Amino acid sequence: MKFQKKCGQVLFRLITFVLNAFILRFLSKEIVGIVNVRLTLLYSTTIFLAREAFRRACLTGGAQRDWSQTFNLLWLTVPLGVFWSLFLGWVWLQLLEVPDPSVVPHYGTGVVVFALSAVVELLGEPFWVLAQAHMFVKLKVIAESLSVILKSVLTALLVLWLPHWGLYIFSLAQLFYTTILVLCYVIYFTKLLGSPESPKQQTLPVSRMTDLLPNVVRNKAFVNWKEAKLTWSFFKQSFLKQILTEGERYVMTFLNVLNFGDQGIYDIVNNLGSLVARLIFQPIEESFYIFFAKVLERGKDATLQKQEDVAVAAVVLESLLKLALLAGLTITVFGFAYSQLALDIYGGAMLSSGSGPILLRSYCLYVLLLAINGVTECFTFAAMSKEEVDRYNFTMLGLSSSFLVLSYLLTRWCGSVGFILANCFNMAIRITQSLSFIHRYYQKSPHRPLAGLYLSPVLLGTFAVSGGITGVSEVFLCCDQGWPARLAHIAVGTFCLGATLGTVFLTETKLIHFLRTQLGVSRLADKMT
Repeated sequence: MKFQKKCGQVLFRLITFVLNAFILRFLSKEIVGIVNVRLTLLYSTTIFLAREAFRRACLTGGAQRDWSQTFNLLWLTVPLGVFWSLFLGWVWLQLLEVPDPSVVPHYGTGVVVFALSAVVELLGEPFWVLAQAHMFVKLKVIAESLSVILKSVLTALLVLWLPHWGLYIFSLAQLFYTTILVLCYVIYFTKLLGSPESPKQQTLPVSRMTDLLPNVVRNKAFVNWKEAKLTWSFFKQSFLKQILTEGERYVMTFLNVLNFGDQGIYDIVNNLGSLVARLIFQPIEESFYIFFAKVLERGKDATLQKQEDVAVAAVVLESLLKLALLAGLTITVFGFAYSQLALDIYGGAMLSSGSGPILLRSYCLYVLLLAINGVTECFTFAAMSKEEVDRYNFTMLGLSSSFLVLSYLLTRWCGSVGFILANCFNMAIRITQSLSFIHRYYQKSPHRPLAGLYLSPVLLGTFAVSGGITGVSEVFLCCDQGWPARLAHIAVGTFCLGATLGTVFLTETKLIHFLRTQLGVSRLADKMT
């Protein structure tokens, strides 16, 4: 079952990836910048301000709550969304730089429709919270996957048939996406509530669709004021988090550090680069955070815990650090010579010319730091006491704030690469903090898991030689000499990658044993489920 779910998720990402690559070949980089940065930021900001705090508050309560009051509170997201969409729409139209209509037509319509699509999505909020509270995970996955794929298909068809529509295409596709998303939840609950014999229906706190609508009951408060106050508390806590999460887009949008074309290229490269982190490093980080949290006692010195558990955690951490370092180095070394080719295959000349290749090369270095940080922080957060986590989060808040300033200064100095350099600096500081904690944690024990960050001279030499050979290959074979030269360049990279992996297999025997053990456990778990 788990294997089928993983295959479904990979297939969904693959379909979306191919459709997006097809769409990019018919667009200008200015339109990509307006849609992916300016309009998407309008949509995400409206959605966040209108619903994020409500979601967190309404999912916090216990099973004995009065669900009619919870639904009433959730429906307040709609008028709140209308307010934010009107206010932010006015800001986007009146206060921000408006693109040239001859380059990006129908900008005003795009602002209006993206703001409207945010309000449409808020109509499904009561259904979403009810589904999450009762662990309808499959419904969420299907609804989001279906709506994203249909949106991509519609966009591809409109770009192919009606390219002169400009932002009309993406506005229509966005509204279509939110409509499908809401309809999936509405149709599911309509069908479920119409089947009284269903076991799932019997666990729900509602018996008909009208129970999910706003309901005024005499002698009872319209909303649960405890939940309402909690919502306000969450809003104050998360407002700054939103600014930091979307910091790059806010800097680009409000400070005009990049033109619309450079914004589009940066956003595409950023999404491509982060794909590796989401597919490879994030699952590892999430899985082994749970492992460390179960094996170690939070906030307790290593010498005061069961030494068997401390030793196992040290071995696993050392292997994970080695794995992250090797994976990150491989991506960095080979990514440098194959960034231009990858962008040319994915998006054509729009991506492979100009700033695209140097952006992706810089991002490859950032991926190396992401890989190491993911492992070090998953251990750190599992072993720290609550007080240490709070202090760490406060420090990270300061780092994130400084990131906004640094990104502004660096982009003024070196263009869109400045965002990646600012991210690298921020990540390096976080890694340093985590490594310091790990060193202190194991200082009085015989274990040294940070040895996982050391590589043999032979392996380092292999990486250096591979980087040099592929770099020379790129100069002579890529990327304007036709496909025979490109294929030769790929063959050179394949040979160097094989030699590098072979050296890893011969020199890192402890890591190979760890990987074989983990794969065996994973397969056994899949068979049992």
